[in-house]
Amino acid sequence: MARPTLAILRIDPFLLWLVATVGVASLLPASGQAAGWVDMLADIAIALLFFLHGAKLSRAAILQGAGNWRLHLLVFASTYMVFPAVGIALTSLMRGWADPVLMSGLLYLTLLPSTVQSSIAFTAMAGGNVAAALCSASLSNLIGILLTPLLVTLTLNVEGHGGSATIHSVQTIALQLLIPFVAGHLLRPYIGGFIDRHKGLLMPVDRGAILLVVYAAFSAAVAGGIWTQVGVGDLMLLLVLSMLILAFVMGVNMGVARLARLPRPDAIVLLFCGSKKSLVSGVPMAGALFPPAQVGLLILPLMIFHQLQLLLCAALAARFARQAATLATIPPLPRSEADIHRAADAIGLPIDAACMPGVVANMALLDRHAGLLLSRDESAAP
Repeated sequence: MARPTLAILRIDPFLLWLVATVGVASLLPASGQAAGWVDMLADIAIALLFFLHGAKLSRAAILQGAGNWRLHLLVFASTYMVFPAVGIALTSLMRGWADPVLMSGLLYLTLLPSTVQSSIAFTAMAGGNVAAALCSASLSNLIGILLTPLLVTLTLNVEGHGGSATIHSVQTIALQLLIPFVAGHLLRPYIGGFIDRHKGLLMPVDRGAILLVVYAAFSAAVAGGIWTQVGVGDLMLLLVLSMLILAFVMGVNMGVARLARLPRPDAIVLLFCGSKKSLVSGVPMAGALFPPAQVGLLILPLMIFHQLQLLLCAALAARFARQAATLATIPPLPRSEADIHRAADAIGLPIDAACMPGVVANMALLDRHAGLLLSRDESAAP
């Protein structure tokens, strides 16, 4: 049993690439004309990424998952209500105790949409409702293109710059993210087959685009003196606060799933889609919404949170998968009189007719309790 645990907890190679990218940007930052070329390449990569996301989203999957409106509302509430409330409360408590730009970055990450790829992947791994996850995560990103800038305008003030989501900023975000996504989806009838046959294409584009944008952002941040402002203590504080936010939101989502009596597959969707934040959307949005010199500082909390959510969600998804595999091997308890008679005859235990109603009632009660304990009952959250 030790090997799976170690496999889950090992460092994601992408984290190493992120650290290496920050290191390269710190030692060899892009400047002058080179910085302009890097920014342009990063914009093209992000647009290509969202184009591929749109092309990957099938109309059948949308129709299959769209009808679960109660689940989508709960995911929306977690992403755009619970998260921002926690972010506002936490950064208010930390006012005067930590760097205001880093705390603005911490608040900014709570205003972002959910992830798409990893939410769907973890939902599938855990045995959740994949169609609903795809619909919820994609809807979260589309809404976030307009809602995140609005929330930034209402809540953030970055060192006097206001962090204002001007019409120009919203247009920039829509041009870079929304239009490519819609174009990709509209072209799916023509390129969808190719995309489905080459699903691995999305991963290098996804990660390469993020690395390019991170390099561009940290190059500008290095020019602005980021490493004279951030120390080890700041990084540790961000790590602890990110852990608190993630643990609280996940706990709330699990509690809501139980109160709403969501079926287990839908509860898994709420847990994963409603507890994650998108680095893919967050980094380019930050570039459009904030002064270039501060983008590196502002996305630092998001980078830390992104890795935490991947580690924790991977561990939870593996646990749910093991639970599902275990439950699949457990035969159902006999419930009807015929099933009870067959089971009793198999072990040589006669049951009087007068006792049968009581046996049936007791077996039903036992089955309900077993379902709750083993997370097999449809109304039980994971």
